[in-house]
Parts: sequence; structure tokens; C-alpha cells
Amino acid sequence: MLPMQVHTIRDFRLTSGAVLQEAKIGYLTTGRLAANGRNAVLVTHGYTSGPRMIEGGESASEGSWAALVGPGRPIDSEQYFIVASNMLGSSFGSTNGASIDPSTGRPYGPRFPELTVSDIVAAQKHLLDALGVRHLVAVAGPSYGGYQAFQWAVDYPDFMHGIVAAVSGLRSSVTTIAPLLAQLEKDPNWNGGDYYDRGGVTDTTTAMRVETLKGYGLDTALAARFPDPAARTTELHRIARAWAEQFDANSLVILRKAMLRYDVTPALSRIRARVLYVLSRTDRLFPPTLAPEVMDALHAAGVSADYVPLDSSFGHLASGLDAEKWAPALRAFMAALPAA
Repeated sequence: MLPMQVHTIRDFRLTSGAVLQEAKIGYLTTGRLAANGRNAVLVTHGYTSGPRMIEGGESASEGSWAALVGPGRPIDSEQYFIVASNMLGSSFGSTNGASIDPSTGRPYGPRFPELTVSDIVAAQKHLLDALGVRHLVAVAGPSYGGYQAFQWAVDYPDFMHGIVAAVSGLRSSVTTIAPLLAQLEKDPNWNGGDYYDRGGVTDTTTAMRVETLKGYGLDTALAARFPDPAARTTELHRIARAWAEQFDANSLVILRKAMLRYDVTPALSRIRARVLYVLSRTDRLFPPTLAPEVMDALHAAGVSADYVPLDSSFGHLASGLDAEKWAPALRAFMAALPAA
């Protein structure tokens, strides 16, 4: 297991104008940075997972990329310096709602300042600068990680040669956080998000997580190991509970709010990087019917983009659980990019 490291940004100014006195970014690295600082790959994660998606395991919620990242794999740690960063606002190593606000000495809770995907990307850029990364070979990730990859391409168009966006899109389909808040508010401990001294809301987030994982396709993925439906349900609840004990409910709100304004379509002409776009046949969040619209928009903006349809029964988890089905395309894409 790679050691989690932490980078601290002092007085980090957000798009809103708010300033985080201390913004911590958790991250993992593997491989070695070249002397010129230009052989790095940034791997970005989904809404409820974290940087350990590159290692696999149950925290790799939107699909482990362990089969895609590492020695001899398509994103090869023997060739690239790989950085997997936890999003600002997320609970796997970065400053989030449960973090202590230095100005009050109490958890931020619902007072955490509003983020944008651009803010999340700007924090990653600050991290990469501190690590000595001068240029990226690629930014790659699934789901919300794909949002970050596209945002990177429009915010820092000359900083990478390519981006890989899997089970993702150019704009958010989320238009409101009301349904999420309605679920959380059912918990008697919620208290408007100030639940840290009331025993938490883990029972509620566990139940929410079970439904999310079913929607992602995990029930299908577990069927081979747990053919009995009751045993499969027990395993789903175990996985969900383990996640809920680590992931702060306010992070769900913070990152969902950041999605509301995510839309890179007005800025596609800024993209200079090559794009690899991947969708799963059975993904209900980002169905393959998105492909024509996305590819037409990219090509109309003059972007060099390739599309890979993934014939998988694993829904939103397909980019990891069926990694071998698109690994050759990813390997070829990475090989075609300048190495430095």
C-alpha cells in the first residue's frame, strides 16, 4: 500500500472569493519524476472514491483502476511519475467538512465554502507545482475524475498532452442538491450538517450508499462471488458501511454543489490536448447515447478526440471492473502521446 502524503496550501483563494486558510490535499505517488519534470500523469477519482483507486479495494467506488495503473500497465509507473490526488472537499485525505476551521476551532460542517471543479483542479495544480511537475503527459480518471480531466484541459490547456475521461461527460447532469439534502435531513442527527457532536449520520449514509452501489452496478459485479441474493445483500451492506465510516456526509454535499456549475462546453475551443473518451454500454449515469453529442462537440471545436465504447454489464463501474476490455486502447493512446 502506498503511503498517503499531504500537501498544504496556505490562504487558498477560491472562485467565490472565499479563502481557505489551510487547504490540505491528500495524494499518492508511484514511479519517478524525470529530471525535467515532464513525465507525470495525474489520475483523478470519482465523486465518492479517492486516490487509492489506483490500488483497488473497496474505497475505489467508481471502479478500481489497479489493472490500468502500475508497472507494465497502460499507465505505466515504470515510465511515468503517477500522482493520484484526493479532491479538495473529499474525505480521503483532503480538507473537507469534517476538518477543523482554524478561525473557529470547530468542524467546518455546512459552513465549508462553496467549491467549483475549477477550484479542485487549481488545488491539484498547486500540488503538482510543489512536486516539481512541469508538464503532464496526461490527466485521466472516471466519472467525476473525467470532469476534472476536462476541466484541466480548458483551465490549463498547455499543461498536458492528453486527457482520458471515462464514464463521464462535458457537463453535469445534476441540477439541484435538494434530493441529497432531503435524504440526509431524515436522519435525526443531521442538524443542518452540524452533526459532529451528535453521533454522526452513518446509518443514513450507509443506506444511501447501498442504493448508490446498486445503481453503479456492484450488485451485478458481486453475483459471481455471492450467487445467493441474501449473501450478496449482506456483502453490499458491509461494503457500504465501511465506506460510510470513512466518508463524511458533508463531503457529499460539498462535491455535489461543485457539480452544479460544471460545464466545459463553452470552453471546448481552449482544449489543446488529445482526448480519449470512454463510455459503458450499461452505465445509467453516463449512457452511451451521450457519445454522439460529446464527440460532435469536441470535433466541432477542433479537438483531436477518440471514442471507445465499452461493452460491459458492470454499469458505472465498468472502466475498472472491465479494465481489460479497454486497456489496449488506453495503452495505445498513452503510447501515442509525447513522453515528455
